[in-house]
Amino acid sequence: MGHEFSSVDELHVDATPDQVWQAIATGPGIDSWFMGRNEVSPGETVRTAFGGYTPEHPVTAWEPGRRLAYGDDRIAYEFLVEGRDQGSTVVRVTTSGFLEGDDWADEYEAMTRGGALFIQTLATYLDHFAGRVATPVTAFGPMITDWPHTRARLMAAIGRDGDRVHFAPADLPVVDGVVYFENEDTIGIRTDDAIYRFLRGFRGPVMACHHLFAETDAAATEQAWQTWLTKEDLT
Repeated sequence: MGHEFSSVDELHVDATPDQVWQAIATGPGIDSWFMGRNEVSPGETVRTAFGGYTPEHPVTAWEPGRRLAYGDDRIAYEFLVEGRDQGSTVVRVTTSGFLEGDDWADEYEAMTRGGALFIQTLATYLDHFAGRVATPVTAFGPMITDWPHTRARLMAAIGRDGDRVHFAPADLPVVDGVVYFENEDTIGIRTDDAIYRFLRGFRGPVMACHHLFAETDAAATEQAWQTWLTKEDLT
């Protein structure tokens, strides 16, 4: 038993088609809003390294500045780019694929909530950081046993107050920002020089998936966030 799925998101962003293409069709661009570290071989493959996995997807459509598609039967992405007046752009993103197994419903729910965060991060990146390159930072916290409890502790740890967030992680820059997106499993925060994201891992730990636009030592920063997630005792 399995489940075929498809969803469409339409983004109206304050970025040019060239800036959109840079964001979706280059490794440094994808690094700045998606997850993990990415490599793009133009017209051939898109490769993502995240959490020990390194999927490589064949490119199935490559029309610079207009259309990009890549993926396989399990998951595939298509981006349609259309320039509008005054340097704005409409980006239509289609995500489709097939989930195998009897537990597809749980995986689909987690994937849908996580996917919504990634799509809104793309919009936030293009509206506020277009043309800039971020260092992706990924850290894994403790295994989740009671997500509502973990989420409540996380909100307290990041100083959530309405749409604002303010906290000072040890050995890390102060985070003073605004919530740009959240759902049951995720929260995304924008500051002047970073995008911070926390999300519930599917059958795994709470995760931090950040994008830092200021110069940073990626390895040391990932270790510092790993330490913070553990010390906050989110379980």
